[in-house]
Amino acid sequence: MSPVRVRFAPSPTGELHVGNARTALFNWLFARGRGGTLILRIEDTDAVRSSPGHEAALIEDLAWLGLGWDEGLGEGGEAGPYRQSERLPTYRRRAEELMEAGLAYPCFCSLELLEQERTAQRDAGRASLYSGRCRRLPRDEARRRMQAEPAAIRFDITGAARGEPLVVFEDRVHGTVRFPVAQIGDFVLLRRDGWPSYNFAVVVDDVAMRITDVIRGDDHLSNTPRQILVYRALGAPTLPAFAHLPLILGQGGAPLSKREGATSVGWFRTQGYPPEALLNYLALLGWSPASGQELLTPEELIQAFDLARASRAPAHFDLDKLDALAARHMARLPAGRLADLAVQALAGAGFVAPGPPGAVSDWVGRLAMLFADRLPKMADLPGQAALLFDFSAARTLSDPGIDAELRQPRARSVVEALARRLGDEPLTAPRFQAIADEVRRELGVKGRDLFHPIRIALTGAASGPELVKLLPIIEEGSRLPLARPVAGCAVRARELLRAISGTGA
Repeated sequence: MSPVRVRFAPSPTGELHVGNARTALFNWLFARGRGGTLILRIEDTDAVRSSPGHEAALIEDLAWLGLGWDEGLGEGGEAGPYRQSERLPTYRRRAEELMEAGLAYPCFCSLELLEQERTAQRDAGRASLYSGRCRRLPRDEARRRMQAEPAAIRFDITGAARGEPLVVFEDRVHGTVRFPVAQIGDFVLLRRDGWPSYNFAVVVDDVAMRITDVIRGDDHLSNTPRQILVYRALGAPTLPAFAHLPLILGQGGAPLSKREGATSVGWFRTQGYPPEALLNYLALLGWSPASGQELLTPEELIQAFDLARASRAPAHFDLDKLDALAARHMARLPAGRLADLAVQALAGAGFVAPGPPGAVSDWVGRLAMLFADRLPKMADLPGQAALLFDFSAARTLSDPGIDAELRQPRARSVVEALARRLGDEPLTAPRFQAIADEVRRELGVKGRDLFHPIRIALTGAASGPELVKLLPIIEEGSRLPLARPVAGCAVRARELLRAISGTGA
């Protein structure tokens, strides 16, 4: 059995979207699980839309996802170059070989003539297939005309099929697929400008790079019969095994587009999603592990991955489901990585300075840990943590429900008793628990009647992380050199009392 060789071959014509990222992931998982080789090939034959900027962004997104490759762009290899724009002589040579074998021919039809043929076929209710006009030209005449006028090179489907009425192949997802040869038509291998068509270039490259398995989206299923005929015409010793993955649908059941910003990998990266969370979710779009487990690390995905468990049904991208899974991944991140992500988010919001000293970075990591299990993406942290940096008694009391609660004598008594006990001494978790016990004994209150007024007084919010964990973070932050200072617990309680008194309560 040949060693597994798979490829991810994106076009640098836009941002890497989640559909292509899922394809890259499945190829990566297949190669890693079988000790194979993953090749990165750039299909940049669309010279108008392809750009170096898109290619660079694609590489950054793959690196962020952790989807490394073994051969290809940036890694080298014996089958290079790995950009199709650098392989034009190879495509020309292989096309000429097919012409010599009588399996391809030059086509001199103008674009206007081809459009007239297609219009007539559509008006007659027939499929738009090339009529084969230039296939009937004598070979010597065709060769002479090629010296004097531009020509495309077309594939002779009838000759390549050798009389077979169907192209039949096995697909790992769809099973046996049969496609009538009569519905294909002689397609272009090389355009007049010398650039190859997709269905020709991809096969030439797969043969040269010894690809054993082709794993790609369902939108390529109809291309496969054409490509199989080209494989055979080029004398490929064996065909690769095919697996066509179900499409990923967005809202309304439409296929996701790379032009939808919220479906680009770059968007998820800038929003601060853990890359392993996005990988985990993409793996579950059209595939499921035998264990039924949903929360999976990349290593666990490699061990569990089996193409036999891929689904034929389209998968639906649900951002809420991704967020729920991402929050679980966020809560499992190591403290150092969590701190790095949190510093970036808080620095972007102006809460801390970029590249803060170690003490600040450590504190930010502990702060992020408080919110991690409710954070699908780190871009949400500034909003969640604003209660530390933007405490305002006046704004707190502007909430009618909170204002009404703090007007109650019992709640105000709790805040007053708390404020008397808070001073310059750092408010650690044990000290907070001791103060809360003292207030409870003094006033005879407990449970929500005790802790809800304390939460409001010290955070300005009616809900949030556990107080015993949050308040020491607030207190520590008040003693650090932050870009936006954090008010200490004693300052907060006193400010709230002054604001309550100012209302005439």
